[in-house]
Amino acid sequence: MFDPVAAVQQFIRYPSVSTDSRQRAGMEGARDYIAGLLEKIGCCVSVLETDRHPVVLAVREGRPEWPHLVIYGHYDVQPADPLEAWRSPPFEPEVRDGRLYGRGAADNKGPMMVHIAGVARALERNPSLPLRITFVIEGEEEIGSPSFADILQRHSDRLRGDFVLLSDTSSPSPEQLAITTGLRGMVCLDIAVEGPRSDLHSGVHGGAVLNPVQALAALCASLHDADGWVDVPGFYDRVVGARAWEREEIAKLGSDDSDYLELLGAPAFHTVDGLRPGAATRLMPTLEFNGIGGGYQGEGSKTIIPSRAFAKVSCRLVPEQDPVEIEEQLIRTLHERCSPKVRLSVHPGHRAAPYQVVPSGREGASSDINPCLARAFDAADRSIAEVFGKPPLYLREGGSIPIIAEVRRLLDMDSLMIGMFTPDNNVHAPDENLHLEMFERGITVSARIVESAGMAP
Repeated sequence: MFDPVAAVQQFIRYPSVSTDSRQRAGMEGARDYIAGLLEKIGCCVSVLETDRHPVVLAVREGRPEWPHLVIYGHYDVQPADPLEAWRSPPFEPEVRDGRLYGRGAADNKGPMMVHIAGVARALERNPSLPLRITFVIEGEEEIGSPSFADILQRHSDRLRGDFVLLSDTSSPSPEQLAITTGLRGMVCLDIAVEGPRSDLHSGVHGGAVLNPVQALAALCASLHDADGWVDVPGFYDRVVGARAWEREEIAKLGSDDSDYLELLGAPAFHTVDGLRPGAATRLMPTLEFNGIGGGYQGEGSKTIIPSRAFAKVSCRLVPEQDPVEIEEQLIRTLHERCSPKVRLSVHPGHRAAPYQVVPSGREGASSDINPCLARAFDAADRSIAEVFGKPPLYLREGGSIPIIAEVRRLLDMDSLMIGMFTPDNNVHAPDENLHLEMFERGITVSARIVESAGMAP
């Protein structure tokens, strides 16, 4: 059995930033490292080429009648900027106070290693475990997984199994794990507003034309009402209420949100309908402005009417909302509300469908849930309670993993998602880190899930 902590440390040393073409060597290093590690635990490894970053496919073969477990992860990471905000260099992993610091420690190199080590431990205990296992590890998750649907379609015979196991979601704390039952979908847009053909002197021409920054600000402001609801016709039409058991699970998070507010560093929460933040982030759709700009950005003043302004918008969607429909509604609303005194262009970005899986025995569960997945849910529930001292919470996640809904759509497979990072792990931020005790306990849980998947019904 390899040393999992040392393996994550070595994995982090490769700067595998998928969005940055200058980091190609880091992407290749991370890909080759994880492929080599999977070979060491007994898998047959192949690399599936894509237009950008390849997918690592590692297979433990077995008899056709054996259950088939698919484990998902990604070897790419977010950019480390701003570098000056890191206490230690982002790609030089460092252990401090029981945490491992480095870009990718929590998203997704550490949590993915939980399941690689879990498989290694399970097979070490039972080398003849009757279970086929396929690892599918991509390099484009942080840029929206543009190649993944094609991979699923082209290799469906190799990737179709009983269920997917992954850890790319969060838990409330290192002591309180969550089994993720839902993911929000996503729609992204780039908006540009153009006025005069070039920047104008704000004194000579001010008052003659509509300022594109002003037009854009008014347009963006029109997309929410005074209470924070998204003001796009039809936006909430398909939203369904949470089931009683979901609200009960959220209530177990507790009623004191002061620690969460302190972690965020915001002066106050801003939720719709008086919802607590834990419910708002899991149960409600959103429309957010991810970036906005236009005109002079340097020191001092430059008195101009800028010729152009832009904004980046993303929506997070809940189960039953259709990303194509939401994109159309939003684009139509933007064109209807934009002033005719400027020119508007809207460029759609990536989108993803929301996803939800309901464990057996709960309201809304499918009557024909895969028996292997049902056993895995039961094993996860029992082992998390034993290893962490508390039963897991069953919670929807506020974030998105685009490929999970695609796996269901194309391969008819559901997923068991176990949160292996926490809100204070600084995912996508400086000083990203991983709780090492949580990591080690997670490996024990993962090994038990793998063993349960190989049991006869």
